Amino acid sequence: MFKIIKRFKFILSILIVFLFILFLLSRGVFYKKKDISYGVTFSKKESEDLGLDWKENYLAILDDLQVKKIRLSAYWDEVEKEKGIFIWDDLDWQINEAEKRNTEIILAIGTRLPRWPECHFPDWVKKTNKQEREKEVLNYIKKTIERYKNKKTIKVWQIENEPFLAHFGECPKLDKEFLDKEILLAHKLDSRPILISDSGELSLWLPAAKRADIFGTTMYRDTYSQILKKYIHYPIEPGFFRFKKNIASFFVHPEKWLVIELQGEPWGPRPFQELSQKERDKTMSYEKFLDIIDFSRKTGFKEFYLWGVEWWYWEKNVQHDDRFWNKAKELFDLKYSQKTE
Repeated sequence: MFKIIKRFKFILSILIVFLFILFLLSRGVFYKKKDISYGVTFSKKESEDLGLDWKENYLAILDDLQVKKIRLSAYWDEVEKEKGIFIWDDLDWQINEAEKRNTEIILAIGTRLPRWPECHFPDWVKKTNKQEREKEVLNYIKKTIERYKNKKTIKVWQIENEPFLAHFGECPKLDKEFLDKEILLAHKLDSRPILISDSGELSLWLPAAKRADIFGTTMYRDTYSQILKKYIHYPIEPGFFRFKKNIASFFVHPEKWLVIELQGEPWGPRPFQELSQKERDKTMSYEKFLDIIDFSRKTGFKEFYLWGVEWWYWEKNVQHDDRFWNKAKELFDLKYSQKTE
C-alpha cells in the first residue's frame, strides 16, 4: 500500500510540473496584426560594407518603407576617431532626418553595438589599459547623451548590445560592474528608459532583464555556426519565447519587453554579399522571411525591430529582387495590416 501511495504521489508531482509548464507555455497574448508594431535597425557601417550610398539607403527606409521606429548606433570608432575630437555629422544627420518625419529612435551607445565585430573601438583606445579604456568609454557615453538628450525623437537609450553574449564577437571579457556603471551614468544624465538586450536562443535573460527598464531579445531561426562549421535551424516553436518570458517575469520586472532583433537577413560563413543565392536561401529565403514574421506574432511580443533592412535594399537595387523590400513595406503600413486582419 505504501509503495502505491508513493508511486501515486510521484505521478501526481510529474503531472503538476507538466501542467505548470503547459500553463507557462500557453500564457501570452496572440496579438492581431493591427496591434503589432515594427521598426528596423539601421547601420551606416553595414550599408557602406554593401557598397551602397548609405544616405540614399537611409532615406528610402524613412520615405519609401515609411518606418516610424528605428534603432541607430553611436559607433564610438566613428564619433571619436581621434582622442578628444568628436565628429557628430553623420549621426546628427540620421537623427535630424528621423526627427523631420516623426520617427522614434532607440539610440544604442557603448563599445558593443550592432554589427560585426560587435565591439567598435577606435584604434587609439586599443593602446590603453583596462582602467584607462573604461574612463574613456564613460566619457564617450557622457558626451553622446549630453549632445542628444534634448532630441525628443530619441525615446530610449540602449546601453551596449547583448553584453551577456560574451563568447560572440571580438570583445573584451564582460565586466558586470562596469556595465552597471555605464547604466548608472545614463540614468544620471537623462530620465529616458534604458534598454538592455540579450540573445533569445543562447542566454537566460535574467542578468540583462534585471538591469533593464526595457528588455530586448533577439529572435533567430536559421544561422551558421562557426564552431560546428554547419548551418543550424533552431528546433524551437513560438512557445519557447513565451515560456522564457513567463519564467523571467517571475524574477525580473522590466517596464516593457520587445524583440530588438528579428532575423530578416541571411547568416552564413561569410558576409552574405559573398554568398551565392543558394547559400543565402539556406538561412533567409523569401519563404523563410514570411515564416519568421508569422512565427514572431505567436511569441507573445507585440513590438519588433527587424534586422536586415540594408540587405533588403541591396537585394532590391543590386540583385533586382524587391520581394523582401515590398513585403517589409506592408508591415509598416498600418492601413494594410488592418485590411489583412
